[in-house]
Amino acid sequence: MTPNGFTALPQADLILASSSVTRRQMLVRAGVSHTYHPVSVDEGAMRDAALADGMPPADIAVMLAEVKAAAASQQRSADRTAYVLGCDQILLADHGLVNKPSDLAMARDQLLALSGTTHHLLTAAVLFRDGQRIWHHLATARLTMRVFDAEFVDAYLAALGDDALISPASYQIEGLGAQLLAGIDGCHYSILGLPLLELLAFLREHGMAPRGTAP
Repeated sequence: MTPNGFTALPQADLILASSSVTRRQMLVRAGVSHTYHPVSVDEGAMRDAALADGMPPADIAVMLAEVKAAAASQQRSADRTAYVLGCDQILLADHGLVNKPSDLAMARDQLLALSGTTHHLLTAAVLFRDGQRIWHHLATARLTMRVFDAEFVDAYLAALGDDALISPASYQIEGLGAQLLAGIDGCHYSILGLPLLELLAFLREHGMAPRGTAP
């Protein structure tokens, strides 16, 4: 919870429907007053069902972000004026979607499969207010992995530990994940998990301003 952010919405709260420390830190560092309300959804089952129905990966990312925002909006129905933010990311490689690894062995296999390749990271954000979707944004980043061997991957995962299990392909570009990459074409914030600049632009349209200056 950040009740004393640099900026705030007039007579409304921003609620992040996520327990992601990285997303929360991005909002805190950008000075955005917000609270967070994690929700539990079966992302894997919904993703698999959507793929089986032929839904494009970009639409799946938006759908999952919307499900999270909708769930938090329903659970926080007393806060009808609040803006509820849901987010999701999908990593799309040549061999298909890459999910969060369930263990370090799976993380190792993912990294070795991505060595020397280029993939796309889709980052979706959806805002709900009063039970309705009012905004969404989808960002696409293109990331190229450098060539690395099994010895490097083992050392990388040993250093990263369980943090390797919180994102597809086990990279966090703000930290050790920079060691995996040869090039990036896309928004840094979106790769971290939130299209921050687009979100801020929308919230400013809805009155977000530095505290003490909002109408």
